Amino acid sequence: MTAQKITPPDSNSNSSLRFARNVLVKALILFLIANLVFVLSEPLSFLGRISAYNHLFPGRERLPYGDDPQQAYNLSLFQLDAMFASHELAAGLKPPDEFRVLLIGDSSTWGFLLQPGQTLAATINKAGNVLPDGRTIRAYNLGYPVMSLTKDLLILSYAMRYQPDLILWPVTLESFPYDKQLFPPLLQHNAGPVRELIQHYRLKLDPQDPNLLTPSFWDRTIVGSRRPLADLLRLQLYGVMWAATGIDQYIPDTYTPRMEDLPADESFHNLNPPHLRASDLAFDVLQAGVDLAGKTPVVIINEPMFISHGANSDIRYNFYYPRWAYDDYRQLMADESKEMDWNYRDMWNVVANSEFTNSAVHLTPRGEAQFAAQLRSVILEMAGSSSP
Repeated sequence: MTAQKITPPDSNSNSSLRFARNVLVKALILFLIANLVFVLSEPLSFLGRISAYNHLFPGRERLPYGDDPQQAYNLSLFQLDAMFASHELAAGLKPPDEFRVLLIGDSSTWGFLLQPGQTLAATINKAGNVLPDGRTIRAYNLGYPVMSLTKDLLILSYAMRYQPDLILWPVTLESFPYDKQLFPPLLQHNAGPVRELIQHYRLKLDPQDPNLLTPSFWDRTIVGSRRPLADLLRLQLYGVMWAATGIDQYIPDTYTPRMEDLPADESFHNLNPPHLRASDLAFDVLQAGVDLAGKTPVVIINEPMFISHGANSDIRYNFYYPRWAYDDYRQLMADESKEMDWNYRDMWNVVANSEFTNSAVHLTPRGEAQFAAQLRSVILEMAGSSSP
C-alpha cells in the first residue's frame, strides 16, 4: 500500500504569495523600463503634434490660453508643439494665393475681452484685401498674454516654419525692461529653446537664470510628466465644446475699467527719472527677432495706449507709464530704429481713449477696427514692395 503524500496546509497559500510577488516584481520592472524609455525618447513634443484640431474640428483662431476651462473651453499649457498644432495656422500647406501675415505680441494682440472674430488679426481679415498679383492678405493671431519681448521671440522662432510673408510685431514699453524678459511661465517651462535663443543671439540675459526651469530626471518620467500629459489630453477634449460654441475666453458682463485717476508716482520698474537709457531696455531682443526672420520683413509697431486726463495725468500717462519713461522710450525707439534700420511705426495714439477696456492696452472691437485700419495700410505698403 503506497503512502499518500500529505501537503502542508499552508503550501497553497505560499504558492499564491509567490505568484503575487512575482507579478508585482514584473510589473515594477516593466514600469521602470517604461519610465526609462519615456525619459530617453522625450515623446512630449511628438505627442503634442498629434491633434484633432484642423482634422476632426477646426483650428483655433488664437493660441490656447485660459484660466477658466469650464467656461471658456480653453487652458494654458506650455507645450509649443501642441499650442501650434491646435491653431488654424497648422491646417495645411500655405495656399499659393495667400499673402501670409503673422501678428505676434501681448494680450492686446491675443485679444483680451474680445471674441475670436473681434481680434486684430480677424479685423484685418474682414477687409478681404487682395493684392494686384492675386494674393489675398490673411493675418494670423499669434499674440500671447504676458508682456515680454523674449516671449514674443520664442513664439516667432517656432512660427517661422509656417512661411510668413510679413511679420507685424506690436510692442509697448512694459515688454522692454530686462526684469520682464524671463517672467512669463511659457518661457520658464521652455528653458531649452530659450537658452538656445539667448546663446545664439547673444542676448543680455542669463541662460542660467533661476526662472528657467530645468526638468529633473523624475520630472521627465511618465509620473513626473503627468500634468503636461493631462494638459495635452484636456486640450483635445475642450476642442469638442470649443468647436460647438466658438467660446475660447470667458468674458464677464462687467469689468473694472482702465484706471483714469492715477497715483502720484514716477516709478517704472527699477528704473528712475529723469531719463531712460538704451541699455535699460531689451532692444537686443528686437534685433534678434529681425535677424531670426531673415528675409521676411518685420514691422515693429508701438501699439496704441490709453492716455489719462484724470488725477495726476500730468505725472503718468496711465497705470503703466510715468510720462518721463514713456516719452524717453518713444525717442529711444525712434533712434534705435533709425540706427538699426528697423521698419518701425509709432501708433501710440491712433485709437480713441473711449475704446480701451480694462487696461491701458486692451481695446474694444471698435478700437481694434481703428488700429486694424492703420495696419492694413502698412500691410499694403509692405506687400507692394515684396514679391510672391
